[in-house]
Amino acid sequence: MVVDPAALQGLRNAQFDQFQRWQPRPRADVGVVVVDIDEASLRKLGQWPWPRSQLATLLDALRQQGAAVVGLDILLLEPDRTAPQTVVQQWQVSNAVRQVLRALPDPDARLARSLSEGPLVLGMVLAQGTHADPSAEQFPAAGTLPFRVLQMGESAAQQLHTFDSASLPLPVLRQAAPGLGALNFVADADGVVRRVPLVVTAQGQVLPSLVAEMLRLAQGAQNYLLQGTPAPGEGLQAVRIGSLPVATTAQGEVWVHYSEQPAQGMVPAWQVLAGTLPPSALAGKWVLVGTSAQGLMDLRTNPMGQVMPGVLAHAQALEQILAGQSLQRPAWALALETVVAVLGCLLVAGLAATARVGVSAAGTAVLTGVVGWGAWWAFSRGQLLLHAWTPMLGMLATFLLCSVQRHLRTERQQRWIRDAFSRYVSPNRVQHLVDHPEQLALGGQRQECSFIFTDLADFTPMMESIEAARAVQLLNGYLDRMVAIAFAHGGTLDRIMGDAVAVVFSAPLVQPDHRARAVRCALEMNAFAIDYAETVRVQHGIAWGQTRIGVHTGKVIVGNFGGSSLFDYRALGDAVNTAARLEGVNKQLGTRMCVSIDTLSGCKDLAARPVGHLLLKGKTQALEVWEPLAAQAPGGTPLEAYLQAYRALAVHDAQSLAMWQALAQHYPDDPLVALHTQRLQRGETGVQVVLDEK
Repeated sequence: MVVDPAALQGLRNAQFDQFQRWQPRPRADVGVVVVDIDEASLRKLGQWPWPRSQLATLLDALRQQGAAVVGLDILLLEPDRTAPQTVVQQWQVSNAVRQVLRALPDPDARLARSLSEGPLVLGMVLAQGTHADPSAEQFPAAGTLPFRVLQMGESAAQQLHTFDSASLPLPVLRQAAPGLGALNFVADADGVVRRVPLVVTAQGQVLPSLVAEMLRLAQGAQNYLLQGTPAPGEGLQAVRIGSLPVATTAQGEVWVHYSEQPAQGMVPAWQVLAGTLPPSALAGKWVLVGTSAQGLMDLRTNPMGQVMPGVLAHAQALEQILAGQSLQRPAWALALETVVAVLGCLLVAGLAATARVGVSAAGTAVLTGVVGWGAWWAFSRGQLLLHAWTPMLGMLATFLLCSVQRHLRTERQQRWIRDAFSRYVSPNRVQHLVDHPEQLALGGQRQECSFIFTDLADFTPMMESIEAARAVQLLNGYLDRMVAIAFAHGGTLDRIMGDAVAVVFSAPLVQPDHRARAVRCALEMNAFAIDYAETVRVQHGIAWGQTRIGVHTGKVIVGNFGGSSLFDYRALGDAVNTAARLEGVNKQLGTRMCVSIDTLSGCKDLAARPVGHLLLKGKTQALEVWEPLAAQAPGGTPLEAYLQAYRALAVHDAQSLAMWQALAQHYPDDPLVALHTQRLQRGETGVQVVLDEK
């Protein structure tokens, strides 16, 4: 069973109505005329219902003025109330008068004679369900009707509108008329007449409409051929009326493409009776007789929002059939709409999954616009009815669902990033990662990073000599500031191990200036550590240990190394170990900070002095190490004097020992001067320093 929600039907109807407003059907001059029993005719000729003799006179006038076929959109269900026989029964009159009245002609018989003299269709009204008239007549047997209905395909009539009873014209009129057609419309829930049935079923018989009967009589045909769809159970496809095929919906209806209603398409009934019309007004015309008088209640609403006489809906349907301007909904329409909907939903889903919200929203708007334009193009150029709202709603629903899903996924991702990185990077860096998650590579990748390792000298004995609460307070104050400095320079906290702090630069986000960032961060850490140690000494009387710092740059693997249950973002590789080793080297050298040449090469304006080429324990290749002047202890050697002695040392100059001894005499507190002086005194030469301790 196919479910067609009322809301979707309403949207489709709104599309159909709007298309009609944009492009009404151009009126074709195919000779369809409405003879209107209008307000003026009622004023001139009397209130409705008119005597049957007057109707007969009207029909005779139409025939005399050359009407090709006439359809009556009026009901003639009861005997004429002005008939002499009726007057005799209802009035108190003398026997003589009664005899005179009974001898007068019967107006219904007079109308029957007029009906029988030309191609004319009487109207009937069908009802269904609770609206069925219990007093309505049984419909005549099929063999007694003036037409025959044939079916091609078992399911041709299965989906026709079905009625339970019929309100038929008087038998004398029905038997005289060459044609009999249903006047029913099947309006939509909003009361708008968008379709006119050509055939319906009532009491087991297939019956034609007023329009269908007029088409049959005009051809002098007898048969209707119902052509079902090739697939069983899908209803009607077309009705062949004589030699004229008319495409229909599965329910046997034609979509009415309304034209604007020119005044010349309707003529007042009184003018027909008065004979004041020009000879060409009705000659060879298809004439429908109906009423626009408001008091007769035969008013309908069309898709353009206009209130119109019901007879005009029949006239519009007849005119478009004769002009070959009928709207078509081809058999492939549903398949095309389904394909467009599926492809559109896939495209929208792809956009929503890969593009920014604004881009995907714009793309969805463009796609829905293209579908709507395509439906309009098909309507305006090919008179084809394609439902744009089905694929459009599918695409909009897909966009909304994908957007909600993406929003929820993004929220989860952002929450995970915040939870995962809030302990590693500064809040602003966390927000940057939240805003640009595509810059994260957590699965592990090899890249160049710079590292800072710091450590407090004599930390363990210092902690053991301080009250526990005080120790925690002082250490947290120290670590809080060290981490804050790292965050301020864009560093990522690799780990805290007791008093030691490890910071990485250029991960998780790449920083082209990571070398300079690392050195600036290390220098600020060093300055803070000196001030903090002095503050602790003055305020608490505690000898806070010296902070030693190592800085190195190299390629490492960065990513989540916490297994499947724990997030632990860090870097692994020899460069990490080397930075830690450089921090430890400070203890042997007596320095506060050591920076490798791999890091120093990215710091153009940094003032530093060479320490030497250090051959760390377990290494086979020496590493060139420098000491930033800003981290140099007080009492250090002037840079130029130091560099002169260092250059002599590098080339194994015989005067090196004397030069270093002179520096040691003048700058006894310079640890590097003491280091190289002692090396030379031991007989070592050159700038390579072999370290036995890690």
